[in-house]
Amino acid sequence: MRGTDTTVSIIQTVEAAQVATATTTSDGSALGSVTDWAVNLMETIGAPGAGLAIALENLFPPLPSEVILPLAGFTASRGNFSLFEAILWTTLGSVVGAYALYALGAWLGRDRMRRLVSKVPLIDLEDVDRVEAWFNRHGYRAVFFGRMIPLFRSLVSIPAGIERMPVGKFLLLTTAGSLIWNVIFVLAGFYLGENWHIVEQYANTFQKIVIVAVVLFAIYFVFSKVRKHRAKKRVQ
Repeated sequence: MRGTDTTVSIIQTVEAAQVATATTTSDGSALGSVTDWAVNLMETIGAPGAGLAIALENLFPPLPSEVILPLAGFTASRGNFSLFEAILWTTLGSVVGAYALYALGAWLGRDRMRRLVSKVPLIDLEDVDRVEAWFNRHGYRAVFFGRMIPLFRSLVSIPAGIERMPVGKFLLLTTAGSLIWNVIFVLAGFYLGENWHIVEQYANTFQKIVIVAVVLFAIYFVFSKVRKHRAKKRVQ
């Protein structure tokens, strides 16, 4: 009987999630697909499915944690698994995904990274030196707070690996930052219930602000580099 009850509960969760998602997308495209995929994972393997989804989100940033985490909280609120399990597994998934990128950075290494960057137009090795110096001074804070900033959540693990940040400290800071981020979104989904999708709307606004800031910085960087390059040509 318990297995039947669990199956019914999961089916109800899938239906409720689909209804909630339908209110936020007119065509039921990207967000609806991610929701269906995440719910199916949780349906198949329970709370570990939420952890697996978050681990993959670290490796493939287009998968939005801002959807997966509140959905995990919503699923927990319906009794499919406990709130503690939702937080535990999503945080574990965050750490596993981040460590995979850290390992990628460590494999890439400083020398290989510098050779690759030297081939990128408008970027000098002096720029790389400045970034490395900054990361050496602020790397611990960057890893901790970076886990709570869209886009940077995943990427910050790569320079940590390149600079060979001590693994223990990296895992500790990643766990702490991920735990804060995950708790906020999982609890929001848990207490908002079928309105969990509201969280994604606010998170999407925050993400757009970050994207605009990154684009503006990129434009400024390119403009300053082009101007500097032209100034050098005039001197020659």
